[in-house]
Amino acid sequence: MEEFIKLEKSTEEVQVMSPLTWAYVGDCVYELFIRTHLVNTTHLKPHKLHIEAIKYVKAGAQAEILNKIYDDLTEAEKDIIRRGRNAENHHLPKNSSVQEYMYATAFEALIGYLYLTKQNERLQELLSKSLDNT
Repeated sequence: MEEFIKLEKSTEEVQVMSPLTWAYVGDCVYELFIRTHLVNTTHLKPHKLHIEAIKYVKAGAQAEILNKIYDDLTEAEKDIIRRGRNAENHHLPKNSSVQEYMYATAFEALIGYLYLTKQNERLQELLSKSLDNT
């Protein structure tokens, strides 16, 4: 992934960020990845693109992806997942269970962490796997 958005935080600074900050960024990165994938692989109009994207980015789908890729994660990545899952979040999910929401947050935290620490090759690998599992 070519860096067109300048990331100025060191790995050490990213490591001490809140897992919810990682998830905040990861949500955006994953959404952009899915939208780009759909634009590249379909000829849908914007409303239909949005409807299709929801199938990938909803909490239940993200929790399922995490479950399917979990065994392929490194111990360090599993620690990021644990921190993301256990982060105290006062948001109540509308269309998913609390457990699905916690695991979706964990997935987004991992994506955000990998992006912020510029682990682009691993990020691309896991994003590609997410398509295989939907």
